[in-house]
Parts: sequence; structure tokens; C-alpha cells
Amino acid sequence: MTVAAPSTNGASRPAAPRPVQRPPSALELIRSADRREALPPSVPESASAAVSVQPPGFSPEQLAALSAPLDRANVRQREQGRSRVSYLEGWQVIAEANRIFGFDGWQRQTVAVRCVAQAERLIGARGTSRDQKPGWGVTYTARVRVTVTAGGLTPLIREGSGAGHGIDVDLGQAHESALKEAETDAMKRALMTFGNPFGLALYDKRQREVSSAAGQGDGAQRPGGQRSCLSRPEAGSPAAAAASAAQRRTQATDPTPPPSAHADCGQIPLDAETIQHLHSTLRALPRPQLESLTRAFRKRFQVPEEAVTIADRINQKCHHDWIETFLVQHQLQSG
Repeated sequence: MTVAAPSTNGASRPAAPRPVQRPPSALELIRSADRREALPPSVPESASAAVSVQPPGFSPEQLAALSAPLDRANVRQREQGRSRVSYLEGWQVIAEANRIFGFDGWQRQTVAVRCVAQAERLIGARGTSRDQKPGWGVTYTARVRVTVTAGGLTPLIREGSGAGHGIDVDLGQAHESALKEAETDAMKRALMTFGNPFGLALYDKRQREVSSAAGQGDGAQRPGGQRSCLSRPEAGSPAAAAASAAQRRTQATDPTPPPSAHADCGQIPLDAETIQHLHSTLRALPRPQLESLTRAFRKRFQVPEEAVTIADRINQKCHHDWIETFLVQHQLQSG
């Protein structure tokens, strides 16, 4: 129906038709969508004020841990030639990396490994042919890459090279020991570049960044939150020499800690991190030493024969201290 519009002279005329609105073209739809995506999302003022932006890189706590002095209680020593060398054990370095970077904050990769030497040799005390027996000596070199994620930064990549030596009557065991030692040595050298907790302080001959202050040293807090009940005199001191001599005189098949150690520690449960560190240490032992430790542990803590493994039995502080004592005495016997 058409409505007539009145004319100026009083006659009616038809109204003008309304323009027909055409649908937008595909090009216009695409440009409109692009403009909407280019605009920043509207965030309520209250919500934006509550969001805190984490700066990239290591956190203040991580930076403090990386720059802290090395705890002397974590330092071990061994004879090398005519001198004594300070070092950190592999499990200790891994524990520090887990503590500082987080379990999911770092990873390691063996990028190269090579057997550089293999030869037959006599094993046993020199000068006593009766106690010597034929065996093998094997040497490996390895290169390990460590990748650390620090906040939103590009992952940090460090590499280190190391060597390992294996001596055993069984050629396979000698290869296994040498390979593991080479990988661990290379990993420690890669992590060392991150600071004192990983052994950088030991490269200073004066060891000015190795601390024995109160709260560290004997009985110091370990990465897993546990305190060692074993007394460790400072290496090279008369007390350390006396303790070493006493241990050599009193070595036995069952390395039970003194009663006072159990009395001090009680039946304190181990936390999950410390248990994991112990498991990693035991898995890295040569098979003969691991079997010897397992037999002695079963005997000492009366583990029933039907128990397939002792892993789930390592859950108290006295177990931790007993294993430490066993490993120390085994090192003395090997020396």
C-alpha cells in the first residue's frame, strides 16, 4: 500500500520509496573482524589492579640461593696423587638443582659419550701378589648439557665435560661404573657454572666462599629438610684423623651407628625429597656394593624375606644415617 504525501498545491503525490539496505560484503566482514581483534581486550579496572606481573628471570629466593656460600658440610674429600681434592657428590648436586630450580625447572642431556681406554689390569693391594687378581680398567669421557628454565626468559643452556674410571673383575661392571662416573662428572661441571651451591666455590684454592658458620657444618639443614646426626670433624683436623683411624679399627659387617645417634634422631620420618635422594644414590652404586648394602640393611632393620625390595623400608631418619655410615665405611675399606 502506497501512502500519498500532500503536495504544496493541495494535491496528493506518492511518497518516495525507502532505500533498500544491502547486506555487508565478505570484504567488509573481514575488515570488521580485523579491527575488533586489533583492539585491546577490555579488562575491569579492579581485575587489572589485582594481577601482578612476575618479572622474567630467577626469583629473588633463587638468586639468594645461587649467591650463598657453599655449606662445608656438603663438601667431601678424596686422595688424588699426593694431595687431597675437595668435591661434591653427584646426588648432592642434583638435590641442590631440584631445590633451587625446581623439579620441573631443569633437565640434563648426555650429548656425547666415548670409551677412550680399556685394558686388563691387576686389582688388589700393590706389592702383595697373593691378594691381586686379574681385572679390567675402563675410562669414559662424556659431555652433558644442562638446561634451566628461569621465569619467562629463554632457557639457559650450559655444557660440561667429564671423565670416569671403572675398575672391576667383570668387564661389564667396569664399563658401567666408568660411564656413570663420566656422566655425573660432566653434569657437575655444567651445573658448577650456576654458582657456589654446585661447587664453584671449590675452584678457589682459598675456598673463601665455603662457609662453616653456625647453622652450617655439622648438623646443618639439608636440602630435604633433614639434619644429619653424624658428626663430621673438619677434614684434615686431628679430630678427623682420629675418627678415621677409629673407624678403620672398628669396621664390621654391620655398620650400625652409635646408640647416641639413634637416641638423638629417634624415629623421625623422612620427607619425600630426602627419600628420593637416597633412592638416587643407591641406584648409582655398583651392583656388588648395592647388594652388600641391601643384605646388611635387611639384617640390621629385620626386613622380612618376603619383602621384594628395601626401597619402601627407607622412611626414617635412622635409615638415612645408617646408609650414610655404610657408604663412609665402604669408602674407607676401598681406600
